[in-house]
Amino acid sequence: MPQPNAVKCLVVDDEPRLRRVLVRLLEGEGFTCAEAGSGTEALEMLHQEQVPLVISDLRMPQMDGVGLLREIIAKWPDTAVIVVTAVAEVESAVACLQLGALDYVAKPFHLDEVRARVMQALDKRRLKMELEDYRHNLEQRVQEQARRIEELSLERLQALVHFLEEKDPYTRGHSVRVANYSTRIAREMGLPRPVVEVITLGAELHDIGKIGVSEQVLHKEGKLSEPEYRHIMEHPVIGARILAPLMRDVPAALAIVRSHHERLDGRGFPDGLAGDQIPLEVRVVTIADSFDAMTSVRPYRPALSVQKALQELEEGKDAQFHAPAVEAFLAAFPDASALPVSTPEIQPLHLPALTPDTTHGSPASD
Repeated sequence: MPQPNAVKCLVVDDEPRLRRVLVRLLEGEGFTCAEAGSGTEALEMLHQEQVPLVISDLRMPQMDGVGLLREIIAKWPDTAVIVVTAVAEVESAVACLQLGALDYVAKPFHLDEVRARVMQALDKRRLKMELEDYRHNLEQRVQEQARRIEELSLERLQALVHFLEEKDPYTRGHSVRVANYSTRIAREMGLPRPVVEVITLGAELHDIGKIGVSEQVLHKEGKLSEPEYRHIMEHPVIGARILAPLMRDVPAALAIVRSHHERLDGRGFPDGLAGDQIPLEVRVVTIADSFDAMTSVRPYRPALSVQKALQELEEGKDAQFHAPAVEAFLAAFPDASALPVSTPEIQPLHLPALTPDTTHGSPASD
C-alpha cells in the first residue's frame, strides 16, 4: 500500500506485465507509482506533475527511452532516471548514463537488484541536488561578500571625500550638497530610481580626484594662472582613475566623476565632450555642482547671490547647461529664498543594484 508522503515514481514501459511487476515492487517499498505505456504518454504526465524518479524501458513505440531521457534531462534535470534494457543492449544503457541517466537495470532483472539500483539512484539525486544547492549558495555568498568589500571601500572613499572637504573651509559640505541638489533635479525630471541612485553616488564622489591636486593651488587666493587652472582641472581624470576598479559596473557614476566639468558646447574639461556625448547623469550633476560652487565662498572670490547664480544657469542653457535639467532645478527649488540649501546630514553610500539603467549611461533627454 503506497504511503501518503511516499516518493513518487513514474514507470514507463509498453509491456503492461513488466510495468506491473515494477510497480508492485516499488509500492512494496513505500513508493507512490504512476504508469505510462510510452515515452509520449510519460511526457504528458510529467508536464502535469513532476516526479523525483522515472524508470523507463529503452525499447518503446512512438518515443523510445533515449528520446524520453533527453526530454527529461532538458526539462526536469532534478528527476532521477533509471533505464531498463535487455542484456544485449547494455551499450545503449551505458550511452544513456553518459546522457544523464543515473543507473540502468538489465532484463531479466532481480527484484533485489532493482531495489538497490533505485535507492542508489535516489541517493545520487539527493547528493546532486545538495551539491547544486551548495554551489548556488556559495556563489551567492561570494557575490555578497564581494559586494560587502566594495561597500566598505565605498564607505572609506566617502569618508575621504568629506575629510578633504573638512580641511578646507571653502569646500566644506560641497559634495553632499551637490548630491542633494542632483537627487532633487533627477527626481523632478522623473528619472527611474536606479538612475537617481547612480546620480546620487556619482555626485557625492565627483570631487574625490582633488586628493591629487596641490593644496597650495586649491587654497590660492586670487586668480589662478593658466597652468594652475589646468592642474586643478586634472581632478576629474584622477578621480575616475581612483574609482574605476570599484565602479566598473556603474559606468554612469564614473562618467559623472570624469565629466562633470564638460560643457554642451564642447569647451569643457577633460575631454571636450559636446552635446549628446555627455550622458544625462553628468548633465544633471553639472548644474548642481555649478550652482553650489557659485553660491559658496572661494579663496579667489566671494559667493555669488542666489539670484545671480540662477541667472547664470538661465544664461548658460544649451551652451554650458542642459536646459531641461535647469528647468527641473528651478521646479525642484521654487522658493529662491530657501537657497542655497543647508548642508544635509551625510548618509552612507551604496552601490546601486545592477540593472540596464545602471550598467549603461542614460541617453540624453530633450
